[in-house]
Amino acid sequence: MGGDSNKRKRSESDGGGEEQPPERKMEILPSMIKNKEKRSAVHAKLKQQKKLEKRKKAKARDAAEKRALELGEEPPAKKIPKTIENTREVDETVCKPDDEELFAGNDADEFSSILKRESNPKILITTCRFNSSRGPEFIKELLSVIPNATYYKRGTYDLKKIVEYANKKDFTSLIVVHTNRREPDALLIIGLPAGPTAHFKLSKLVLRKDIKNHGNPTSHEPELVLNNFTTRLGHRIGRLIQSLFPQEPNFRGRRVVTFHNQRDFIFFRHHRYIFEEKETKQIESKGKKTKDANAESGPNGKVIARLQECGPRFTLKLISLQHGTFDTKGGEYEWVHKPEMDTSRRRFFL
Repeated sequence: MGGDSNKRKRSESDGGGEEQPPERKMEILPSMIKNKEKRSAVHAKLKQQKKLEKRKKAKARDAAEKRALELGEEPPAKKIPKTIENTREVDETVCKPDDEELFAGNDADEFSSILKRESNPKILITTCRFNSSRGPEFIKELLSVIPNATYYKRGTYDLKKIVEYANKKDFTSLIVVHTNRREPDALLIIGLPAGPTAHFKLSKLVLRKDIKNHGNPTSHEPELVLNNFTTRLGHRIGRLIQSLFPQEPNFRGRRVVTFHNQRDFIFFRHHRYIFEEKETKQIESKGKKTKDANAESGPNGKVIARLQECGPRFTLKLISLQHGTFDTKGGEYEWVHKPEMDTSRRRFFL
């Protein structure tokens, strides 16, 4: 009996004759450390290690490209990082270059006369009934951005009456700036005489005076840049925005107005581009930098282009697109944003 118990103890101490897997050391994360100083030190150490690994991979990649060029081979393909934009859900409404139906519709839509330069845009800008202090400042800057724009005070007039008045005076578009709690928060763009009506949420407004080192715009007609309006809905919104501006930009003014769509947010920017010529210094054989003023060809100059923001700066988010002019009761909507549409971060509509 005693011998059996000793054998049993030896077998238990040896693991029952079976090899046990080695114990894994549990990785200690910074968030698991209660001491603040120690936690920050571990976090800094991990951050430094990641930085060194990233630098090491970059050096290895550059060395592989250099080796391939020396051997006359093709360099290794660059990895494209996955983003929300390039992994968006497949959308059947994305426009294609060979879409004949789309181009045929462009010739017959509400904006064709302006975009074909058969008529010039004429814009009426007004406010909601209860205006704010920043509303007129924002409108003043919109007037400097959009040529042929006129401001009329809203007063107590109904919006339908304003649409009728604008049609009689041959305005091509109506822009209504809505304010809430003394801050512009929405933009209504109505195409005249027969629509459509686009309702945008307006956010992150920064006026010209609040932009550091801002420039002052001139009266030249600006260049218009529309980016990433890829679907049929985006194409229609892009043409609506395009109809606000003349189609003959004055390039000497060097003014650029940009509407950049990213993840269904339309970012507005207004810039002037400036060309500067800087002299480059010639380097002698001894390593001293001198200017060759007596050279026959003159000083060597390098032209540098830079942007100067003129403002304002804001972001638009499409809420609805309605057939015809503004009508809240009997209006027919082409597209309306609903909360149930936001089921995926990779689903976009513009």
